[in-house]
Amino acid sequence: MTTVTTSLRDTTPPGAPWPFTGRADELELVRRSVAAGRGGLVVTGPAGSGKTRLVTEAVRGTDCARAAGTPETRGIPFAAFAHLLPETVTLHRAVHLLSGVRLLLLDDAHLLDDSSAALLHQLAVHGRTRLLVVATDGDPAPDAVARLWSGELLPRLALEPLPREETAELLTAGADTGLEPLTVDRLHRLSRGDLRLLRELLTAVREEGLLVPVPGTDRRAWRGPVPITRAVRERTARVLDRVRDRAEEREALDRLAFAEPLPLDPSRDDLDLRVLENLEAEGLVTVDDHGAARLAHPLHGPVLRAAAGRLRARRLARTPERTGPALEAERAVLALRIDQADVRPVETPVGDWLAAEGAPVPAPYAALRARYARLRGRLRDAAAWAREGLRAGDDDACLGELALALAQSGDGTGAGSGTAGACAAWAAAARGDLGEAVRAAAADHPYDAVRFGAPERATGRLTGVFAAHADALARRDGPALDKVAGELERRGFLLFAAEASAQAVHAHRDPRAARTARTRAAALARRCQGARTPALSGLVLGELTARQRQIVTLAAAGLSNRQIAERLTLSVRTVGNHLYGAYTRLGAGDRGALPWLTELPEPLTA
Repeated sequence: MTTVTTSLRDTTPPGAPWPFTGRADELELVRRSVAAGRGGLVVTGPAGSGKTRLVTEAVRGTDCARAAGTPETRGIPFAAFAHLLPETVTLHRAVHLLSGVRLLLLDDAHLLDDSSAALLHQLAVHGRTRLLVVATDGDPAPDAVARLWSGELLPRLALEPLPREETAELLTAGADTGLEPLTVDRLHRLSRGDLRLLRELLTAVREEGLLVPVPGTDRRAWRGPVPITRAVRERTARVLDRVRDRAEEREALDRLAFAEPLPLDPSRDDLDLRVLENLEAEGLVTVDDHGAARLAHPLHGPVLRAAAGRLRARRLARTPERTGPALEAERAVLALRIDQADVRPVETPVGDWLAAEGAPVPAPYAALRARYARLRGRLRDAAAWAREGLRAGDDDACLGELALALAQSGDGTGAGSGTAGACAAWAAAARGDLGEAVRAAAADHPYDAVRFGAPERATGRLTGVFAAHADALARRDGPALDKVAGELERRGFLLFAAEASAQAVHAHRDPRAARTARTRAAALARRCQGARTPALSGLVLGELTARQRQIVTLAAAGLSNRQIAERLTLSVRTVGNHLYGAYTRLGAGDRGALPWLTELPEPLTA
């Protein structure tokens, strides 16, 4: 029986594919399934979610027979396995022939002809061939294929859309330039986890020259209209067909395209709610818990706006100067949530729309968005919003938020001339002067003193979960710090939660509890966009493999890849691969961050 050894040459499609990035846990699960000697695994997910790329990476370098279903061959018996079987064969004979295959990867199983589906099912029943089966959610599959997981013949891995952070990693790896966070958010929102669409959008944005430099950074930003490429039109054909044929539905959809989310008010006489009900029933419109309607897919709005004529657009457009009340309402919600010590994600469609279109964002709103993002540990987002507010000129609040975001990312120069209070404290912390950081924070920012490891400077000056954090740290109470970290995470303060967990590592007397706290702190820190604060320093090294720790330590000491390779008797390429894996886990962009990450300061005692 002929098998195929997968390699880069076998699996790389034409056109410079992006590096495989993200899905580390899923990749490990598929690899374990391949190596375990059991029946195999079914991988399902929406179209474009990276299912095929995931299993291809998992079997790279192994002997693997491959087959695939196609729409054109669904009526031809055993079409998917034609290259592996004789020209004429019975089901019984086909099972016998393929039972000698060690590993079989079956892509697009939902498109199999009935005979191939029955063969696949029988191979799973007999269990002598390990199977990796890929199928797309939402598409009808032959009963014999669906029974693989519904009948529990094989375990099922259901892929979720790629999270925002892993999308950012993918864009960084696949683009030829760094993208600023608001651009990453926009691409992630528009693609909705469809990696093919994500790549097509980025390619169009880049080829049309829409990426512009962000002053003071090495990043680029995309503002303005969405390129309406052929692929984008294909994905929105359904909504475009509706507006061509039905005038009432066109009016409703266009109103949403120019002003979503649109509050539904039964007293309005310019909007037919029955039409919206029909559109909602057909999956073209959604209504949220607050009674506001919006288009079902983020791409629908840009496509409908592009299809509207100038006069129609002028009549319906939500111009920046008309967004004042809605923007103020968003600002009030954000301010209230901060006062309530609850910074979990909230929807801010008007502010997001202004930024995406490249319209001026009022500095007070931008500063509050930056603060909200910073409190959530989204430091790159915070810096991006602060820069949005500074586009029209200097603003003290935006400058302060930018300084804090950069300093808490370990950029001492980013704090600029921050003279007092939080800016000065974090500038000192970024330089490694924790004593000065505590002194600067103690006067007006007592919780920062807790974060720096000096809870006694905040005694009696905090309330709620922040007071509980100070008390637990002062008592060196590991379990109490774990509890505080959980409450901070629940409220959306991911960076504060990571720091509390990192402080718990030193406070726990039980080594197992300390290891658990370290793992939790590292997992939270990875969600904080490269945060580098004193409490987090060095903790993530515990998550690296022994070889990665060895190489990272030498790199932090200043050795080049070639010097490390010579010392450890490794190839330069192997050293580079280990460093790349370590950077991903450490949240570091390059070796410049390694000395900071490998030094774990002792808790302050004064």
